[in-house]
Amino acid sequence: MIDFVRIPERRMNILRQDKKIVDEIEKLADVNIDINEEVSIESDDSIKIMLAKNVLKAFGRGFEIDDALNLLDDSYSLEIIEIQEFSGKSRTRMTTLKGRVIGANGKTKRMIEDCAEVKVAIYGKTICIIGRWDDVQFARRAIEMILSGSLHNTVYRFLQKGR
Repeated sequence: MIDFVRIPERRMNILRQDKKIVDEIEKLADVNIDINEEVSIESDDSIKIMLAKNVLKAFGRGFEIDDALNLLDDSYSLEIIEIQEFSGKSRTRMTTLKGRVIGANGKTKRMIEDCAEVKVAIYGKTICIIGRWDDVQFARRAIEMILSGSLHNTVYRFLQKGR
């Protein structure tokens, strides 16, 4: 069985240059990966393909490979939030919302990661979260609050209460 995943060109170049990343995913997920215009994943087991696809998708969305490899564990999940759902088509608004999620000197992003025990990546038009399912849902709620216009202090209190 073969499946495909599209990865942004910048991140694809990293995969092409660093063969160790692909070798590590192939070894840990027990799949064969071929990189051309898009990434093809081949295996007899569809679950292994799905897990490897999630790892590659997370890597493509800006996560470090070590964080993305956590997705090979069944208890971890990847959540992708489309910023356009909150910003519309305005590029300026999208940039503003990404800045709100990051916060001054990365404070908001760091606080979400620490309180929810997740990893957050902001790349392109998406915000992605990796972590255990309940933690991911908690972090998603905090991020959606920020994207919807809640004050940072309100979100900080929400995060601290949820610990």
